[in-house]
Amino acid sequence: MDPDINSMFHGFIAASIPLIIFSAVFVTGYAARKILFKRLLNWAGDTASPLDDVVISAIKGPSLIWLLMLAIYFAIRISSIPEDIADTLGKFLLISGIFSATIIINNIAGKVIKIYSREIESTLPVTSLTQNFSRILIFGTGILIILGSLGITITPILATLGVGGLAVALALQDTLSNLFSGFHIMMARQVKVGDFIKLESGEEGYVTDINWRTTRVKMLPNNEVLIPNSRLAQAVITNYCLPDKELAVLVQAGVHYDSDLKKVEKVTCDVAKQVMKLVPGGVPDFEPFIRYHTFGDSSINFTVILRAREFVDQYLIKHEFIQRLHERYKKEGIVIPYPIRAVNYQQEKAGGFQRA
Repeated sequence: MDPDINSMFHGFIAASIPLIIFSAVFVTGYAARKILFKRLLNWAGDTASPLDDVVISAIKGPSLIWLLMLAIYFAIRISSIPEDIADTLGKFLLISGIFSATIIINNIAGKVIKIYSREIESTLPVTSLTQNFSRILIFGTGILIILGSLGITITPILATLGVGGLAVALALQDTLSNLFSGFHIMMARQVKVGDFIKLESGEEGYVTDINWRTTRVKMLPNNEVLIPNSRLAQAVITNYCLPDKELAVLVQAGVHYDSDLKKVEKVTCDVAKQVMKLVPGGVPDFEPFIRYHTFGDSSINFTVILRAREFVDQYLIKHEFIQRLHERYKKEGIVIPYPIRAVNYQQEKAGGFQRA
């Protein structure tokens, strides 16, 4: 055989073996991965805890990266590439492994926070700010581990970041003010995601999120107000969810002076009790009551006190109560007077006679 052809043949064999090893490892691993995850998903479906589903779904994607890294590792081991190139590829694989593990931890942490947000809410509110902070912490730790594994000293980097951080802090005073105000708002727990609040400027709505710069408030007309955290921390706010979401619903009414006030009270409270029990958003156990308070120009005025489960429920409760009360008053013969002005002719005549 021609020496050149023989050399080319051996070179082709030497180059093909790593490729064959890579393909064999990857195909075998892919088949094993598919079987493994199928069984894991079936097992997770039979358990009550959502944690195993979170872990499996977080690992499933990056496992392809791990499989690819494993195939490359065996191909490098069996090949005859120069040692410096092999060392560089080894470091690349190490960095890829650490980075993929960081992504998995970040995904698991994010989903766990969302799933167990109700339990965590008692100690740390779950918002975009806390989720982003956890991501920065996890990825920052991953980057430091990568630098350490490459033999890079971290201490000078941290010192440089400290000096640079001071300059950045001076340049981004407003941004940092909003950031720390956001943490203050969350930790003080005076305003939380899901609360219905009203600002001193008049805007009112549900708090939907608190991020690093603004607090999002969704108003009832389906608009969204973005409030800088620093301003929100200093504003006068009415929180309709503190100390709890239930609130009194006040309805003003008035009846004719000739009305039997005891009967009016009984009929009104009967209607109010029905509304509390039948209308969504009412508090069935609450006992409604009325309080007379004014001798008006044309009526005796009073306030009906009902109760709603949360702020927006009051609108339907008022609507149903007024409609049912009007209908019931008609049946009972109770008059809701129009605004009127009475003129006493006899008194006017007597006054005119005296003047004469």
